[in-house]
This record gives sequence, structure tokens and C-alpha cells, in this order.
Amino acid sequence: KMDDDDDDIPQLSSHTLAALQEFYLEQQQREGMKTSQGFNQYSIGSIEEDWQLSQFWYSDETASCLANEVVVAAGKGGRIACVSAPSVYQKLKEQDGKDFSVCILEYDRRFSVYGEEFIFYDYNHPLNLPENLLPHSFDIVIADPPYLSEECLKKTAETIKYLTKGKILLCTGAIMEEQAAKHLGVKICKFIPKHSRNLANEFRCYVNYASGLD
Repeated sequence: KMDDDDDDIPQLSSHTLAALQEFYLEQQQREGMKTSQGFNQYSIGSIEEDWQLSQFWYSDETASCLANEVVVAAGKGGRIACVSAPSVYQKLKEQDGKDFSVCILEYDRRFSVYGEEFIFYDYNHPLNLPENLLPHSFDIVIADPPYLSEECLKKTAETIKYLTKGKILLCTGAIMEEQAAKHLGVKICKFIPKHSRNLANEFRCYVNYASGLD
């Protein structure tokens, strides 16, 4: 009989139900705000951080600073690759009409909303890239490996070296300084990148060219 089955359906406690309703309400309000503000799909936070994927977005100021740096480093008509650095990509796209082109290489398929500029990327397969992504075809590569491990850095470094004509801007933990020098020949900058949420690990930028970050 159908009625007997109702007893088996798990019931949410009133507390959990209230919390859930509050969460959905907040989400609706956020979506409503996005619509009413003439929502910019490229603004930082338009795609929310997924900590399970070790995602931490830069603060607006840091993303702007890094975006401006790579535009200058790439030069007029330059090509820029953002490897696991979506908040810099988003900031670059806000500068619509500037004379450069940019690609985003990212594991998180939510970024496929950015169309042809999105390239699915898994650092475990560093050279598993589309055929049309030619070697040494980017004037600068900015990369932010998702994990603070030598294995992750070493594999991401393979991708970076494949893509770049020479210039590299690496963002990773201060504890990775030796490995960054070893695998990419980059040196630490004075500029201290900040995230929209404070991270436990000290974060730094590293370059292999004369940059504006010192």
C-alpha cells in the first residue's frame, strides 16, 4: 500500500529546513542582484570558488595588477595564456577592446561559458592540449598551479614551457620558491598577491623577465 511507504521518507529537522530555505533565498537574492546590476559575466566572483578544486580567487586589486602586468609584458597584439588563473582572465576580459588576445586553460568546466577561449586543462596530463594550441605561441603565460606540491608545479611547468615564447609569471606559495627556480627559472617579486579570502599560506609571484612587479 502506498500510505505505508511514507514512513520511510527521511524528514528534515525544522532547523535544517530553515537553514536550507535561507540558503536558497540568499542565492535568489544574489542572482537577482546580478540581473539588476547588468551583470558582467567576466567579473571576479561571477563563477564562485570551488574549494574542493582548490580554487581561491584573487582580490580585485591583485587581479587588476596582474592583468595590467601581463598586458604590458605581452606587448601590442600580444597573446596571453592564463593557466589555472581564471580571476586574471576575467579581469583581462573586462578590458574589452584592448589590443591583445587571451586563452583560459582550466579544469573547471564551468568556465566553458567563455566559449572558444576556454580550453579544458588537467595538470596531470600537461601536454594533452588541442592541436591548434601551437608550441611557443603565447607572448606570456601566467599560471597559478592549484596545489602547493612539487609534482603539481613540475607538471604545470611542462605546460607553461610548451606554451610560452619565453615570458612566465607564476603565482604560488612562498614555500615553492626553490622548486619554482628549479623547474621554471623564475625569481620571486616584491609584489605580494592577495586573495578575496585570506589564505593560510603566504603567496608570492615569480617571473623570469624584468617586470613591473618589483
